[in-house]
Amino acid sequence: MTADYAQRVADDLSANRGEQERVRSELDRLQDELVRLGESEQVLTKMQDVLGGAPKQTAKQGKGHKAAAVPAARRSNAKTVAGKSGAAGRRKAAKKSASAKKPGDATWLELTTAYLGGQSEPRSAAEVSASLTEAHPERAVQVTVVRNALEQGVDKGLLERSKQGRSVFYSPAATVPAPSDS
Repeated sequence: MTADYAQRVADDLSANRGEQERVRSELDRLQDELVRLGESEQVLTKMQDVLGGAPKQTAKQGKGHKAAAVPAARRSNAKTVAGKSGAAGRRKAAKKSASAKKPGDATWLELTTAYLGGQSEPRSAAEVSASLTEAHPERAVQVTVVRNALEQGVDKGLLERSKQGRSVFYSPAATVPAPSDS
């Protein structure tokens, strides 16, 4: 009978250790995923800043979420994650340098509002984009970036949006409010 109990205890102990190892590996995987998500957030925040959008904080950030302290021994994949993100960062930097806004260049919001200010009729995002491509060949103009800048102008009260069927047109606001730092 003692041998049976000893065998059960040994089996339970083995199962317990196996479960601990499984949970540790899952924890490592989740921590790696958290690191990747954090790096992705930084890249997206920088892209949002470059596009002229103010970063918006969500209500969940900073409330009730604490980073778990992890001993260095468990961060065995930190070098591989850093190596992968470094190569990706270099590729993104190379792309960005080709079309990045240089200091002193106007923002997309400034370019779009200035263009629409000189127009007598409302224009679509595609028309504004095409005109900005001609006016600024040194900058990579994308319709989605221009559309986001136009929507930002609408949000700030600098531009007005009108819809005709499925098409959206933009024009300068009748009364332009003073620019705010928000």
